Amino acid sequence: MSRVEPVTRWGKRQWAWSRARAERILRVLYEDLWTWRADPLPPSVWLRWFPHGVVCLAALGVLLGDAAQLGDNGGVDPGFAFLIGVAQAGAMVFALWRPVAAWWLSMAGMLVGAFAVRAEMIPGGYEFTWPWTAAGLIGHLFVMLLLALRVTTRVSVEALTLTALCTYVVQGLVGAPNYLPTGQLAVILFAVVVVLGMALRGRRVARTQLAQQTSLTAEERARRTLLEERSRIARELHDVVAHHMSVISIQAQVAPHLVENPPDELRENLAGIRQNALEALTELRRVLGVLRSEHPDALEAPEGGDTAPHAPQPTLDRLDALVENTRAAGLTVTTGTSGTRRPLPPGVELSAYRIVQEALSNVLRHAPGASARVHLTHLPIGLRVEVSNTRPKRAPGPSQGAGHGLLGMRERVAMLDGTLTAHPLPDGGYQVAAFLPADGTDPATDDSGDHPTDHSIDHLTDHSIDHFTEDDSP
Repeated sequence: MSRVEPVTRWGKRQWAWSRARAERILRVLYEDLWTWRADPLPPSVWLRWFPHGVVCLAALGVLLGDAAQLGDNGGVDPGFAFLIGVAQAGAMVFALWRPVAAWWLSMAGMLVGAFAVRAEMIPGGYEFTWPWTAAGLIGHLFVMLLLALRVTTRVSVEALTLTALCTYVVQGLVGAPNYLPTGQLAVILFAVVVVLGMALRGRRVARTQLAQQTSLTAEERARRTLLEERSRIARELHDVVAHHMSVISIQAQVAPHLVENPPDELRENLAGIRQNALEALTELRRVLGVLRSEHPDALEAPEGGDTAPHAPQPTLDRLDALVENTRAAGLTVTTGTSGTRRPLPPGVELSAYRIVQEALSNVLRHAPGASARVHLTHLPIGLRVEVSNTRPKRAPGPSQGAGHGLLGMRERVAMLDGTLTAHPLPDGGYQVAAFLPADGTDPATDDSGDHPTDHSIDHLTDHSIDHFTEDDSP
């Protein structure tokens, strides 16, 4: 007994495992094939409803051919033969909207027709194509193709397997007295159309996913460009603020020496101002470490390392150099100004410079052979920047990164509460116009008389600014 018991337990485990696996397979088949789920065939892109018309026309041919073949050659009652033809032809049309249910209808029509013909067969009589009639075979081919075009590969394989199994059972196991076998040819043709349908469906799904991925990539590229421009604006803003904080710190340090016997309260207040300015510079330096590089520790490189020094942020004084560089690149640029130039905040001048720079770059990329014009209008309330170009003389080359330059311009203008317009011109050119309001004046250029103007103090200030901003220059 001790030897038989382990074998019995193992046999029970195997039986339980096999039963669970069979139940799982049947459950999958039930979920995949026992469904009334609608899955309409989408219209063709070019000919719209042409595929639907072809299927309906073929269904009419199957109806007439199947009814005639079953009634005339199979010996089936004409009325009953017509009903079987309606079932198999209707399955073709039904497959345009509910492919799985249409497959069941077509299989039922085949089985009913096969057994109806078998009942009329006699040995030595007419050899009827069986179990699939010619018209029924064509109808089921359409149904299998429409099924494979819309359902998953697993469902298509399941439907093909059950079709082949039913064909084998009817022809190989049940059989008939006298017939021409069509089961082998039918299974081969069904396999071919199912493979074709799965390939076409896979291609359609891949194209849809590619289109979605392309759209997501374009959105991500635009988002990344926008974030990069915001980061660049933040770095430039840091440089401007760091400069003025350095000036505040140095003036607070120098101010006690301009007054004979300054009171202690004045010294304490000025020392507090200088301390706050230095703390602000320290915080700005930390922010700069995050904005300058993906690896903030790289800013702590020792002296003499490979870290290249950064140039100061440009202003409108460097606009002529920018135009000359653009002309050297092959673009004809004319410049003009109007109005009386007034001191502007550094952020306004920097944004104006960047807008002109990006607009000229866009002309070089997207308008080959065109000429550009830059015009600055100095107004009492701000600065207007206009960059326009003529019609390009030839088509631009492909550019993967094009289309996001305006995002940076809009970010800069929005930061300053200005306005920006970008639109094509009637002559085929393009114009970018921005208005940057001057809400305040630059403390470094303010002539109100609140700051010391002594030449020695200016010299000390310039020297000290270089000292304070050496480590966090842009």
